Amino acid sequence: MIIPTRNERENVEPLLDRLSAALAGTAAEIIIVDDSDDETPEEVARVGRRLDLPVRLLRRAPGQRAGGLSTAVVSGMRAARGAWALVMDGDLQHPPEIVPQLFATARRQAVDLVVASRYAGHGSSTGLDGSARKGSSRFATRVAKVAFPRRAARVSDPMSGFFAVRLAALDTERLQPYGYKILLELIVRNPHLRTAEVSFRFAPRHAGESKTSVREVLRFGRHLARLRLQIARERNAEARRAPRARSRLILFGLVGASGIAVNSAALWLLHLEVFALPLLLSAALATQVSTLWNFLLTDRVVFRTSGKGGAWGRLWRFAAMNNLALLLRLPLLWTLVHVGLGVLSANFITLVALFAARYVISDRLIFGRRAEAIAVQTELPPVEPVKHLVDLAADGSKVDRARAKRIRYLPYRYDVAGMITIGSQVRLPELEYFRAQWLDGDMDIAVRVGDVGRGMPIGRAVVTQFVNPRALRYEEHLGRLGSNFRIDMGSTIEVTVGPLLARSPHVVYTNILEALLRFVVADRGRMLLHSACLNLDGHGIMLSARTDTGKTGTILRLLREHGGEFLSDDMTILDPQATALSFPKPLTISQHTLRAVEASDLSPAEWRRLRIQSRLHSKEGRSLALVLSRYNLPIMAINSITQILVPPPKYNVDRLVPCRTGSSTTVRDLFLIERGDDRLSEVTATEAVDELMVNTADAYGFPPFQYLAPVWVLGDRDYAELQRMERAVLTSAVSRMGLRRIASPSFGWADTIPALLEQDRRTAPAVPEAPRSPVSRPRTWGGAEAHPRSRSAAD
Repeated sequence: MIIPTRNERENVEPLLDRLSAALAGTAAEIIIVDDSDDETPEEVARVGRRLDLPVRLLRRAPGQRAGGLSTAVVSGMRAARGAWALVMDGDLQHPPEIVPQLFATARRQAVDLVVASRYAGHGSSTGLDGSARKGSSRFATRVAKVAFPRRAARVSDPMSGFFAVRLAALDTERLQPYGYKILLELIVRNPHLRTAEVSFRFAPRHAGESKTSVREVLRFGRHLARLRLQIARERNAEARRAPRARSRLILFGLVGASGIAVNSAALWLLHLEVFALPLLLSAALATQVSTLWNFLLTDRVVFRTSGKGGAWGRLWRFAAMNNLALLLRLPLLWTLVHVGLGVLSANFITLVALFAARYVISDRLIFGRRAEAIAVQTELPPVEPVKHLVDLAADGSKVDRARAKRIRYLPYRYDVAGMITIGSQVRLPELEYFRAQWLDGDMDIAVRVGDVGRGMPIGRAVVTQFVNPRALRYEEHLGRLGSNFRIDMGSTIEVTVGPLLARSPHVVYTNILEALLRFVVADRGRMLLHSACLNLDGHGIMLSARTDTGKTGTILRLLREHGGEFLSDDMTILDPQATALSFPKPLTISQHTLRAVEASDLSPAEWRRLRIQSRLHSKEGRSLALVLSRYNLPIMAINSITQILVPPPKYNVDRLVPCRTGSSTTVRDLFLIERGDDRLSEVTATEAVDELMVNTADAYGFPPFQYLAPVWVLGDRDYAELQRMERAVLTSAVSRMGLRRIASPSFGWADTIPALLEQDRRTAPAVPEAPRSPVSRPRTWGGAEAHPRSRSAAD
């Protein structure tokens, strides 16, 4: 805790008493940096002696006080011994009771800076004296955002003096503060700080006089001008060092201009002159023509990559980028034409509007140096794609409550492995195996459709956490037209999804519901593990790998060539006794899985669709989507629209290979499969647990999981505690399994695994099969227990 003070004698005792209560049980120290001319230091020493928290006093002599409050804060940061520095004023306008939430947000979120904001959510500045002070504060905030439209835009209150910062993310020697607005200095000089906000109500001053004066206002203006000039000089220096990038931008613009001409000519022929096709269809076809034209020139002239390998991959990514842009462009084109603008003029405006985004994606993801390393992209975007807000000032049960679009009846009901009941207004094909229409009463999870969030578009996606009662809300750029949703965490977890999400059930399940299932399963003593599971001749085996390695193809080959019972391909419910419960979601057929699908399994029309679907929903398509998610784009809306237009290729397992679906098995062998040179090796239990945790985390890598998980609380258990429970389940289960790692360069795991099992049977003495653990809550029908049994997925 760093508290700059100047003549705050009357505030010291209530401030330190309230801080001591707020920080009870927290490893913290209080550093007071004092510039006072009264008895403040003596009061600090007197009160500090009776507190449990250590209080350090740094008293600055008159000659050391240049720069005012800001330099006092920097002095405190240089003296601090903690990982985080939490800065607040000493006049009690920053309520000490907010400090634990600031610290909790800093600890749970992957951020470097947490700002207590008067202007975010339902915060307020009511504690400012009079309308003049409130107006000047608002005016100073607007001036700062105009001066630094990108850097200051990351926070709603860049003039706040109440914040927590991770000291390792700062170079305090580079700071040159002046005046009393230290936060503005931090965010301008450190543009890559990852930020979150906590709303609060600014309190009235407890005692003493405000230090705001005409002199301080002049200091602020001088500091703002100096910062602006320094940043301009740094940018000019960077531009002089990068003439090649500037010339490449000019060339890209010239190629883009020729592409606009080609696109306009194609649109003229298709819609206005020759074929008279509908406007949106003509625009889509014209985009394909100009895409090919632009790719050839961009590849050969702008980035000069035509002689390098991977041309088809570059063309695919370039076409994917242009068609994603088309999804954003068509509604704007339709709107402009229907308000009276000419077709060609409207087409020109929409193409120019997306020029900058197309250049950045082309430069960074398709043709640039990092284009071949999409999957391991580590460079941070200049602004985090999602803003984090903890709205302490709001009553989560009343504020922004989602408005239902339909009646509250839940027509689709599911009983997941006898553990979790779900009622939904959206049909969930992934859970069809668990369909249980006989369920009534309260559900564990309820999914409804409604309007979520604000009606107007916003500049950046926002995750809002309501604390009392607990709720989460995710909003994207398009307002209620986008893929917004809200989760209320009561005795029944209420999930409300916007209309766009409701039309994409796969996104509702994969990106929202499966994450909730993982938390609830962990809370009930099991783990939802990213793995595949089979029962081969009464022998339970489990396969685990990173996403898109080849589990699905291996499972299909094992079932086709060796029979057995299918339990799962993507997620398995595992208990501490190594009992796996069936979780037979439909299989997703990606590009590399096609080799395991026989021609007779699908109709000719399905094969034609599959060629496109498997390419888009493959590792390459997923990697591109993950990179796009790092930028300020409505990634959930893009994902939803993509899934609506090109549904993922999903098939029940018995649609692809004759087999039966088992209900449970005791897992005896775990195989960790990976691509690489042929290799078979033993794995320690610790290595297996670590890898299973990593593989499961990899399956949840797509947004918005990484923004929701850190703030998730189920009962009294947060995400970190739920992860510890998952690890305990895995450690117990893995100790009962045989553990091996198999690497193959040619997807040969389906040949190796049966051979290893056969070798084990020959060398091991006969051991009676261990009894299967019963399911904790058997599914019922009309009051009678339906015991676990083998059945086909069609049942």
